[in-house]
Amino acid sequence: MNAISRLAALAGILSCTGPAWAEKADAEKPVNLEADRVSVDDVKKLQIFEGNVQLVKGTLIIRAERIVVSQDDDGYQRGVATGSGSALARFRQKREGVDEYVEGEAERIEHDARNEKTEFFMRARVKSGQDEVRGQYISYDARNEQYVVTSGPDGTRARPGSNERVRAVIQPKNKKEDAPATPPKGKPGSTSAAPRPAAPVPALKSAQDIANPREETPK
Repeated sequence: MNAISRLAALAGILSCTGPAWAEKADAEKPVNLEADRVSVDDVKKLQIFEGNVQLVKGTLIIRAERIVVSQDDDGYQRGVATGSGSALARFRQKREGVDEYVEGEAERIEHDARNEKTEFFMRARVKSGQDEVRGQYISYDARNEQYVVTSGPDGTRARPGSNERVRAVIQPKNKKEDAPATPPKGKPGSTSAAPRPAAPVPALKSAQDIANPREETPK
């Protein structure tokens, strides 16, 4: 595997967003990577990027102090991005089909390509649009589209008396239907205008349903 292939694989496995909401066009974009040091061990199938690492691939941006990518005998890769001190490992990527971004951060972010699983360890936060969840551990299973968030490390609950809690902000989804407009009433003795043809129903709208307009029947 040449250097370009390694970088492309790295961007793919560390996108951390899963196929459910990642921007599909990013897969065709070039990889731009900056680091203070890069080392590659083809025998151990290991690549290490160190020192203010920044990876950009389309709308995907990953920032970390260190990124390590390993590969097993079956060709599946595992990526680990870590921060340094107060600086967390972070990623940001546009969601497919909407003008929203998914953002995540933690002291350590791990992605297992074999199991399609991404884990966020310590001071973890994931935000999608206006929804946000925080905890000491966040796990996302892209294969089953399931989340697990815990108040303690490595999937455990925080000790009794601890101030650590899972915190989430979930915005309400607007499901209100627009009622059809009521035709204006004419003055007594006036002749009603000929009914106008019904306007075509527009394509699917997000977060709302549109009813067909009601025709006015001449009196």
